[in-house]
Amino acid sequence: MHIHILGICGTFMGGIAQLAREKGHRVTGCDAGVYPPMSGQLEAAGIGLIEGYGLDQMALNPDVYVVGNAISRGNPLIEEILDRGLPYVSGPQWLADNVLDGRWVLAVAGTHGKTTTTAMLAWILEEAGFSPGFLVGGVPINFGKSARLSGKSGDSPFFVIEADEYDTAFFDKRSKFVHYRPKTAILNNLEFDHADIFNDLAAIETQFHHFVRTIPRAGLIVANGAETALDRVLARGCWTPAERFNVATGWRLDGDDADGSLQLKFGTEIVGSARWDLNGAHNRANAVAALLAARHAGVPVAAGLDALSRFQNVRRRLELRGVAQGVSIYDDFAHHPTAIAATLAGLRRKVGEARILAVLEPRSNTMKLGVMKAQLPASLAGADRVFCYAGGLGWNAAEALAPLGDKVVVEEDVRALVHRIAAFARPGDHVLAMSNGGFSDIHEKLLEVIGTPRASHFVVDL
Repeated sequence: MHIHILGICGTFMGGIAQLAREKGHRVTGCDAGVYPPMSGQLEAAGIGLIEGYGLDQMALNPDVYVVGNAISRGNPLIEEILDRGLPYVSGPQWLADNVLDGRWVLAVAGTHGKTTTTAMLAWILEEAGFSPGFLVGGVPINFGKSARLSGKSGDSPFFVIEADEYDTAFFDKRSKFVHYRPKTAILNNLEFDHADIFNDLAAIETQFHHFVRTIPRAGLIVANGAETALDRVLARGCWTPAERFNVATGWRLDGDDADGSLQLKFGTEIVGSARWDLNGAHNRANAVAALLAARHAGVPVAAGLDALSRFQNVRRRLELRGVAQGVSIYDDFAHHPTAIAATLAGLRRKVGEARILAVLEPRSNTMKLGVMKAQLPASLAGADRVFCYAGGLGWNAAEALAPLGDKVVVEEDVRALVHRIAAFARPGDHVLAMSNGGFSDIHEKLLEVIGTPRASHFVVDL
């Protein structure tokens, strides 16, 4: 079968492309503004990429078009597909029908930490010999790819998926995760996000409850007991056993970021211990959720803890991209104020008193709408200097960030921003670039410009 995917370079749709290719289908796809790491993964898998949505793609004559949720009415290719009455399906529906059907699905939902927790859970199952399939919204370093049907065994019943609450497609406005029908589900946390499709937190809670309604009585819900929004979701009706973590009488992971130690506790009892390379309370919460979900699938918590000691995180999660003239450049996916604050706190624990230069692209639809602009100053307070790319925003970034005083620089041109950062940076600094997109490859630009031996980079103040 020939499948043509519209919006193929998003992490989810790119994962579907890899799964379809692994199933033996011919896969092609198109997108606009292609950027790595997904573009590189697709090319390595032998999947043909087309830039844009030109009508010449109709000549491909695929058996079905798989439509990503970034595609809207008015897109020339989708309009032609509709006019001709050609077969099309959403990505989540194609996945449910062709990959998830009949498998033990373990789904990870929540506003924050979905990608990391999904990767942790897949790795724990892998280390236990379960050879799971997975679809992750990023590239887990342990696996080197964002999706696969199964591991070495080739016939594993287990499939781990990042369960996103964003809408399914232009013709299906339900959240993606209602298609997945998991047996094991993680509810990690819940805050307001996706202001382009949800009016308020209550609307998102409704979608989460729709998700809860799909989980069977024989399944398990692993829920963060410290989240009042999740309490409200489950109070609306729950037909599945629920195991809560991050509560005094239940499961939690304590740890010391200084030495990477972990202690798994149930109440006051220490159940097990390990060491790992991650830090922060948010990552420990992710980890305990993954341990409990894996336990439901049959992995003892001791084995899960041992696997976490070899977990290498996900690309674009505080990922060191390089060092130039003693200046370290990091890449991170943070784009919500809560995630921005957590990422900065994690880097601060790592670098101590060294200067942190935070570089932000408010790129998500929620950020572009300015819904959370008032929360940005507090989330960025842990940085020594803040640089913001304001290109394409419908609100005044300089005005929104004014509470941070004179430590803020705002530019509407990426190249100008790069040179302002390079002029301020000095050996020993840590530059943290945060965006949910490619950020115009700012990391490589910074490495190039700062790496050019010009003394002015280290003496010009702002």
